[in-house]
Amino acid sequence: MITSDDLRGELRDLHRKAEPEVLAPLVAQAKVGPEERAAILERAHVLLEDLRAGQSKGWINQFLQEYRLGTEEGTALLSLAEAFLRVPDAYTSDRLISDKMGGADWGAHTGASANKMVNSATWGLVLGKAVVGASPRANVLRRLVARSGEPFVRRAVQQAMKLMGEVFVMGRTVEEAITRMNKRENRGFVASFDMLGEAARTMDDAYRYFESYRGAADVAGRAGSGHSISVKLSALHPRYDPAHAGICIPIISEMVLDLALRCRESGVALTVDAEESERLMISLDIIRDVARHPSMEGWDGLGMAIQAYSKRGLAVVKWADALGEESGNRINTRLVKGAYWDTEIKHTQEMGLSDFPLFTRKIATDVSYLACARQMLQSKNIVPAFATHNALTIATLLQWTDEAGLPRDAYEFQRLHGMGEGLYERMARGEGYRVRTYAPVGGHADLLAYLVRRLLENGANTSFVHQFTSTDVNEEELLADPVAKVEAVGGTRHPGISLPEDMFMPERKNSRGMDLEDRKLLEALAERLRKPVTVQLRGEKDVSECIDICHAGFRDWSDTPLNKRVACLEKLADLMEERREELMAVLVQEAKKTIPDALGDVREAIDFCRYYAAQARLNLAPIELPGPTGERNVLRMEGRGVWACIAPWNFPLAIFVGQVAAALVSGNTVVAKPAPQTPRIAALAVRLAREAGVPRGALQLAVGGAETGAALTYDARIAGIAFTGSSATAKVIARSLLAEDDRPLVPLIAETGGINCMIVDSTALTEQVVRDVLISGFQSAGQRCSAMRMLLLQEDVYDRTITMLKGAMDALVIGDPAEPDTDVGPVIDEPSFYKLNAYREAWHRNVIHACEVPGKDKGLFVPPTLIKLDSMDELDREWFGPIVHVATWKAGELESTVERVNAKGYGLTMGIHSRILRAADQVEDRAAVGNLYVNRSMIGAVVGSQPFGGEGLSGTGPKAGGPHYLYRFCAERTTSTDLTSAGGNATLLSMGDGI
Repeated sequence: MITSDDLRGELRDLHRKAEPEVLAPLVAQAKVGPEERAAILERAHVLLEDLRAGQSKGWINQFLQEYRLGTEEGTALLSLAEAFLRVPDAYTSDRLISDKMGGADWGAHTGASANKMVNSATWGLVLGKAVVGASPRANVLRRLVARSGEPFVRRAVQQAMKLMGEVFVMGRTVEEAITRMNKRENRGFVASFDMLGEAARTMDDAYRYFESYRGAADVAGRAGSGHSISVKLSALHPRYDPAHAGICIPIISEMVLDLALRCRESGVALTVDAEESERLMISLDIIRDVARHPSMEGWDGLGMAIQAYSKRGLAVVKWADALGEESGNRINTRLVKGAYWDTEIKHTQEMGLSDFPLFTRKIATDVSYLACARQMLQSKNIVPAFATHNALTIATLLQWTDEAGLPRDAYEFQRLHGMGEGLYERMARGEGYRVRTYAPVGGHADLLAYLVRRLLENGANTSFVHQFTSTDVNEEELLADPVAKVEAVGGTRHPGISLPEDMFMPERKNSRGMDLEDRKLLEALAERLRKPVTVQLRGEKDVSECIDICHAGFRDWSDTPLNKRVACLEKLADLMEERREELMAVLVQEAKKTIPDALGDVREAIDFCRYYAAQARLNLAPIELPGPTGERNVLRMEGRGVWACIAPWNFPLAIFVGQVAAALVSGNTVVAKPAPQTPRIAALAVRLAREAGVPRGALQLAVGGAETGAALTYDARIAGIAFTGSSATAKVIARSLLAEDDRPLVPLIAETGGINCMIVDSTALTEQVVRDVLISGFQSAGQRCSAMRMLLLQEDVYDRTITMLKGAMDALVIGDPAEPDTDVGPVIDEPSFYKLNAYREAWHRNVIHACEVPGKDKGLFVPPTLIKLDSMDELDREWFGPIVHVATWKAGELESTVERVNAKGYGLTMGIHSRILRAADQVEDRAAVGNLYVNRSMIGAVVGSQPFGGEGLSGTGPKAGGPHYLYRFCAERTTSTDLTSAGGNATLLSMGDGI
């Protein structure tokens, strides 16, 4: 017997296989013959008629058809629905309404619908725009509103949002949802209740969700109508991810087992919902542990969801069948198409992985769905449930079940509540098919974000629901065979979606990542990274001798053809990629970086080399400039001489290599000085540069502390300095360049730190804010130039945000950076340790929250800490560690808040979390910072995509990893030649009678 454990290898292998290779067997399994196809189409036409009839009923259906996602107005409504009900204050609510309603053309929809309610709602939107817009009519209406004393637009929008919530949320409680299921509109259907919300950010959230699931099982059991419960595993633990599998799997398994036993006692089924593909393997581990538990013997109520857009979909079906056989219980298996497609595609590209875990074409997902469905129908140990709103898919499944002679109670169909009305009604009420409604339960303010995700999923331009309501798609196209479509394109990847490696082509290759979401790979990697790496620090020359060597070697290196210098950088990038584990090991051991941070450092160094190589090839070649006939003008970019490159310890490979690579490819020679805390990683990088063809005369390593740095910067032979470090040291260097009157004026490229602030208004999603605060403030133990130093919360959401943030901080794992589950490691050295802890102690009365950390005997751990400020003006300097200061601002003070941040004089990074587009625009207009981040974390700038560097006290520019960086390393020289003295412009001789 093949067990579920035996199939794990196949699951791992499929994850990153090429799309055509994965699709080939699925196409064979999903294919139907001509007669079968004709019968399927006959059924599909009937279903389409039912769907049209259903969609014509009810003003909400017609309203959503009028304002589809593909329209500007539809998107505006969804964006408003996503945020409005969670905004606690009137001022921000009004700004949100204005932002979403003020720019759309609601007037174009007046009278467009046959439904009076839709037209009435449209006139309400037209009126709303007039009130919030900038037209002369708006001023009149505002005066009327003020005179009446009633903010009727806000109240009307609030009612509309609640109405949308009622349409798509089954009930605020399970009792309310069951009452609604018993109404005539849901006759013939049963429900799967999901107590939905965002994924848990704290253990308090997890326990609250857990108790809501337990309560739902009791209530559904008492109702006794065949209802079931769906559980989202990410709601049961805040660290539900592969890196923390050892922590979360035992806890979640125990919770799910408890829920399963409660459901068994109550007589309801339990389905484990699908999550992102990175969590698939740990989800299967939990399902396996529960299914195999002795207390599950004889109960067929445990189920799971499978996503057909995953390349592993068919393999998971086989896995579920094997699990059912070995446990002796049939597994209820819900087949869905998928819910996180765009997020997973983006994540895979960012991580630089070899291929996507999902199909990149909608037609490939449709084929996969059919192949998985056929496998489910053939399996003996699973009970199939088909969740789809696609009429062609349903017709195909009906044809297959009839051909197999399956009784109608041997499988079921499922639909999302509020979606596809009319599609299943006749099947459920008149034809004896089992149809289950996936029914979200909870408060409307919590679930409207969920509503938007579902609408996005089912309203995308390529989805059946969108195409069905679109006048641009005819019935023949709507019911086209997906297998034939896949065969027509050879099963290839969507041409508009680049593989991660090709994301920056044709300019350059992207650096390769590692699949750290593969727990087996991660644990094996961690074991290898613990092994000591020997890096010989040779007795380097003193600074003066290093400069002598580079000064003597400058002419040879400067005269080296540009393409050869470029080739050295590209070779260095390849060598670092080949030996990335060795580099990562040194970073973990010497710089105390966590495994993901170490990988990020290596990848950034590789990207710097390839990017600057590409930029040099593009921009440093001689350029012919225009001029009068008979004259030739050429602009050349030449090296300046010997550059001093002084790198920090927080990015001891990426910044070190980035500075050196830029200087070298520009034709300069380099004396490179690493931070005294991290000389070994620099030495290894220099050794690889030598292997890549950089001669000793072009690159020298100067190891040492402040004395070495001073000797380097004060030497008059230095033609330029690239420095990353503190503002204070940058000022010392700047003064050193002016110490002698006869010293040439040379460029200084300084990148320093900042008082980096994240501004959060009351429209922001708290769960997203908390996630990004943890990343921005505490990743790398807060030891990044870009790290968030201050969180500025609109006072209306202070309590809500801080409560969740404290719980999320408690879930951080603080410890040995070589361990795969560590989130926060130690600080770099004892001076930093004592300085940061002394500061914390001085502010101990203002500490809102601090994490528990290992003792000093286990490492230099500074607790991630929140410090409350009475005013944002109290913070006037950077504290380089895991300390986040918190202050508040009042609604209406966004611009003045940004100006107060600007007044601090730093200008490196800033973040804004808001669903109001105009708020982001305001911050962009006012913020004097080098890098602004909107609705995301504030760290992790990507070479070539997010050039990095600040202004004011935060640096001189130009931005590292940007298109202007290399120019600062160059001397620009122009040669003008009078050609008339040597026979004139010879090109004119070919112009015939032009002479």
